[in-house]
Amino acid sequence: MSRTIEFRDALREAMSDEMRKDPKVFLIGEEVAQYDGAYKVSRGMLDEFGPSRIIDTPISETGFAGLGIGAAMMGLRPIVEFMSWSFSLVAADQILNNAPKMLYMSGGQFQVPIVFRGNDGAGGQLGSTHSWCVESLYANVPGLKIVIPSDPYDAKGLLTAAIRDPDPVFCLESERMLSMTGEVPEEAYELPIGKAVIRRPGTDCTVVSFGRPVHFCMAAAEILAKEGIDIEVIDGRSVKPLDIDTIAESVRRTNSCVVVDQSWSFASVGSEVAAEVHRVCFDDLDNHVHRVHSDDVPAPYAHNLEAEMLPNERKICEAVRSVTYNA
Repeated sequence: MSRTIEFRDALREAMSDEMRKDPKVFLIGEEVAQYDGAYKVSRGMLDEFGPSRIIDTPISETGFAGLGIGAAMMGLRPIVEFMSWSFSLVAADQILNNAPKMLYMSGGQFQVPIVFRGNDGAGGQLGSTHSWCVESLYANVPGLKIVIPSDPYDAKGLLTAAIRDPDPVFCLESERMLSMTGEVPEEAYELPIGKAVIRRPGTDCTVVSFGRPVHFCMAAAEILAKEGIDIEVIDGRSVKPLDIDTIAESVRRTNSCVVVDQSWSFASVGSEVAAEVHRVCFDDLDNHVHRVHSDDVPAPYAHNLEAEMLPNERKICEAVRSVTYNA
């Protein structure tokens, strides 16, 4: 049975459902307990599960990320919340050099079933150092998975799958979407990691995106439809693994492709998607794959400049027009 709830509530339901089923699951991070979470994602969880499973930490991402990895190696299933993925940079050695490599380096002796989750990307006038899009930085590392939910339904399903997964999973959320509402089933469910979904069918151009920018693509689709351009919008859901099969099937029908990625353009997720589309769909393309990214500048503080820096509807429409020869 579905009802309408907020994105943050969908995340909490995923965590709470799995904690009720499995006593090995616990949540750790800054302000997750007494304060109910910096963004109220963990609201009420301390009352239900107690301080041994909902654990406030000092402001030391390196410390509590390492604690979580050690706990996972010993058979527990930690959920580590970063208040912002920007803060994960100080824990890079733990989350990139230890968690993803431990199974390999131990010869299969130590699995690390851990979830790292929190807010990713420009959150609304948070300034340059608090607005990192880390997917391009982290997707390069073998041994981990990255999911980016774009609505409450996906938030619950992908986080549930991440908690159940035997390997490290990074769940990249958006602060700007935490109050978004959508229909979410009451019962527990999981969405397969590595499987994209078509958000809007179309015939003229395939537009691929992840997370919050999917909504920019949907808005651009409405603008372009009035011009007679019918785009197909694909929500990748997962950056790693990447569902190139769904993307390629679409491109073979539309014969053109635009990738919309909130990361900076150089060595980005968008670069990888474009390269893969060129590799598997070279003979199907009527034009090269165009990419829309955040501008190659630090995220501005000013609201209007931040909006202009991001891959907005105007940039997406311009890119689609260019590949469909309707500029």
